[in-house]
Amino acid sequence: MPDLMALNWWAILAATVAAFALGGLWYGPMFGKAWLVALGKQAGDIQPSPRPFVIAAIATLVTCIVVAALMQSLGLSGLQAGALFGLVVGVGLIITATATDSGFCGSSLNLWLIQSGYHVAYCVLMGGIIGVWQ
Repeated sequence: MPDLMALNWWAILAATVAAFALGGLWYGPMFGKAWLVALGKQAGDIQPSPRPFVIAAIATLVTCIVVAALMQSLGLSGLQAGALFGLVVGVGLIITATATDSGFCGSSLNLWLIQSGYHVAYCVLMGGIIGVWQ
């Protein structure tokens, strides 16, 4: 069982902020237009609300805590080990789960690629940041 008090909470905070910021870039200038097309929406269709941002921030924080706890339990540290671990988590757990959801919900391949790609990228980013600070 990981020792939650021994986790580097500054690393977790930094990784959370970095992953959240990546989302702003990912769903903004990087893939925002393609994401809207994949959703079948236009920018005007999206109603401003703090709700999705609060949910995303909490989910990102929880993901960072889990990644940090797993890395601690496995004795992983360093940029390369952390980023590789993030890649394994992103591909092995997140892509597979979102593929199932996408299949049952009937989402387009493009929507799945954009959303899953973000989650894999943020896991790699989280793992790298946490690994450097372990």
